Amino acid sequence: MAVDFRLYLITDRKVATKPLPEAVRLALEGGVRAVQLREKDLPVRELLCLALELRSITREYGAKLFINDRVDVAVSVDADGVHLGHQSIPVVAAKKVVGKSMMIGVSTHNLDEAKAAETGGADFITFGPIFDTPSKVKKVVPVGIDAIKSMKSGINIPIFALGGVKSGFSGQVLASGAHGISMISAILGADDIRRAAEVLVQEIAGAGKGTP
Repeated sequence: MAVDFRLYLITDRKVATKPLPEAVRLALEGGVRAVQLREKDLPVRELLCLALELRSITREYGAKLFINDRVDVAVSVDADGVHLGHQSIPVVAAKKVVGKSMMIGVSTHNLDEAKAAETGGADFITFGPIFDTPSKVKKVVPVGIDAIKSMKSGINIPIFALGGVKSGFSGQVLASGAHGISMISAILGADDIRRAAEVLVQEIAGAGKGTP
């Protein structure tokens, strides 16, 4: 399944400067076309309600909605995809549930994990953290831009760089071989979420990498 977006927004209601549905709407108004709902601490019924609300909003803008980890919630809200982590069910198992109807993204931190994701049938991966990031409570050593080049040479599926990528660095990250960029606080933590999204969408387009 073709990955037709370059900017991948991951939610975190704790850093968002607006209530999450409003924040996501503003990001979509700014040009974001793919959103991953990642609110791991929410009880499943609250998560489902939020997912249904974001499904409605993303459809208004023709944007894709991914659900982190919960394949059941993704199926229930007719999401466009599911995003799996190292503690999620394996990609192969998720494929048996969603078939070809949904895209599958996988979080990775090294080449071995990336290769396993690709072999399992993932459509794309996130990789990082590239730079220091405020979104991780537990300190993780950044891998740096050069690590994207090594990752790109080892797999064939699209790579989304994740972690601390801010406005002004998009060109460098994409030039290193990343298909796109995953964002959390750079958009949701901005005082003007719509404008922050617009700037990043324009940067990515300006880097000659196609439509975000």
